[in-house]
Order: sequence, then C-alpha cells, then structure tokens
Amino acid sequence: MKNLSELTDFYYDTLYPTLIKLEKNRKNVRYKIVLLAIVVFFVTFLILYILNKSSSLNFDVIIFIGFIYSMIGTFIYKFLLKDYTKDFKATIIKPLINEIDKNLNYTPSLHVSQRLFEKSKLFKSQLDRFSGNDFVHGKIDDIPIQFSDIHAQKEDKFDDEIRLETIFQGLFIVAEFNKHFKAQTIILQDLAQNTFGKLIGSWLQSKNVTRDALVTMDNVEFEKEFVVYSTDQVEARYILSHSLMQRLLNFKKKSSHPVHISFIDKSIHIAVEYNKDLFEPSIFYSLLNHKIAMEYIQTLHLATGIIHELKLNQKLWSKQ
Repeated sequence: MKNLSELTDFYYDTLYPTLIKLEKNRKNVRYKIVLLAIVVFFVTFLILYILNKSSSLNFDVIIFIGFIYSMIGTFIYKFLLKDYTKDFKATIIKPLINEIDKNLNYTPSLHVSQRLFEKSKLFKSQLDRFSGNDFVHGKIDDIPIQFSDIHAQKEDKFDDEIRLETIFQGLFIVAEFNKHFKAQTIILQDLAQNTFGKLIGSWLQSKNVTRDALVTMDNVEFEKEFVVYSTDQVEARYILSHSLMQRLLNFKKKSSHPVHISFIDKSIHIAVEYNKDLFEPSIFYSLLNHKIAMEYIQTLHLATGIIHELKLNQKLWSKQ
C-alpha cells in the first residue's frame, strides 16, 4: 500500500484535473435543482391561491398537495443526481481505491453484511434498519479485508410515532487473520473520563454491565482517549502494544471522528464514525476540497497499519 504522501501526489496529479471537470457538472446540476425548487414553490403557491379563492382549500388538501409535490421533487432531485454521482464514483473513487492497493476491488452498490457488523459487538443496540454502499474487498499484506459505508439504525416509539435513531454511520472495516484471538477485546472512545474525570470515569467504566472486564493500560495518554474491555486481560495487553496504542493516538489527533475497534475470533473490526455517507458527493459543496478524500485515506492507513502490526505480533496473541 502506498504511503500518504504518494496518495496525495496521485490525488493532485491524476485526479484533480478530473475533479475540475466534475465541478462544472456539479454547478450545472445545482443550478437545475435550485431552479426546480423555485418552480415547485411558485406552482404550489399558485394552486393553493386558486383553491383558496374557490373556497376548496382546507388542511387536508394542503397536506395532500404538499405530499405530492415533495414526492415529485424528491424523484426529480434523485434523477438529476444519479448520473453525476455515478460519474464521480467511476472517475474518482474507483481509481483512488486502485491506487491505495491494486489488490482491492470496488463495488459502489454493495456493503459489508449486517452479520459481520453485529459480530463486531461494538454496538449493543438492536438493529432495525441496515444499509450501506461503496463496498471494497481484497487483500492487504495477504490479509483478507473488506470495508464500506454503513448506516445502522434502530426504531424508537414515541406515542404512536416511530422515529429512526442512528446507531452508527461511517466507514466499517473487517480484516480476517488465519489464527484466532483467544479472547474478545473491545476498544471504545473514552467518554466517561473525558466527561467526569479519571476517578469517577474509571469507576463508571468498571460498572458497565453490558461489557466484559475493564482493562487498565499503562499508557496515560491512551487511557484518557480510549477504554478497553476484554475477556482476557493478558491477551488484551499483548494485542495493544505500545506502537499500536500510539497509532490510535496519532489517528485521534489527526481526525475528529470517533473510532471503535474489536478483536473477536479471527477478525478485527474497525468502525469510524462520520455521521454521513462518506463518498456520496454533495451537490452544494465544491469537489475541489481534498479533505474528504484525505480523511478516507487516513482511515485506511490506520486500518492497514493495525493489520501490519498484528501480523508482526501474531505469535504473541494467537494459537494454532
């Protein structure tokens, strides 16, 4: 896999000229969408005005007209975005994935399975809706890996109304080794210590009945940022070597996005929260800002770095 500097050069030297062309298309699509919104507004206003004059206007009619026009508007909006999004993924995302590693394959319409997501045990809530896209699979350092955008939701009932609550939205990565982790080890963002301080925060973490035993690490900076639970204290400390903890801390410093990791059976699961579809291009923001692409690359560098680290230290934590 190429380093961050090489991928940045590829972005500017190869992809940037294509982005400039796509930026023109984006502005054209944005103009059409804004024009559509204006037309829909005035047509709706005119219909409501005529109905009001004829005394045919009531609350139910207003709701019905609003529903019909919102459905029509949504359909046209998605239609206008379809070709633009397809071109963006074919000319930017696919070449970027291939440049990250030639052994990776990209399928925009697929995603990591719900079974693998639930197997990670990173999120305890019951899933009611599960979707995703931008699926990538292949091998890195001879380790099978797959990842995609994921949106996991649960349903909450308020009176008679059902509302959807997001459990996780972001990039979900799974890599599988050929030997087992004996224990189940989970690393989460440390919200308790950051909120309540070390003493109370540590006490709250130890009382988390939904998780396994709390593991205290000897890295003070790591302890402030992450909390570790495991069924085996010794293996957890073997897995979380000083260099691996430093990788996570370096990623935390560069990125504002929470990261969660679990080691279960033969697999490592990495979930990075973005609270958006990472590679669905926005029509209202310029494509020429490379921030999103670099976030994606930094996240994959974290994943591949962890995989490489674990492969080197495999004899310490694995069994035949």
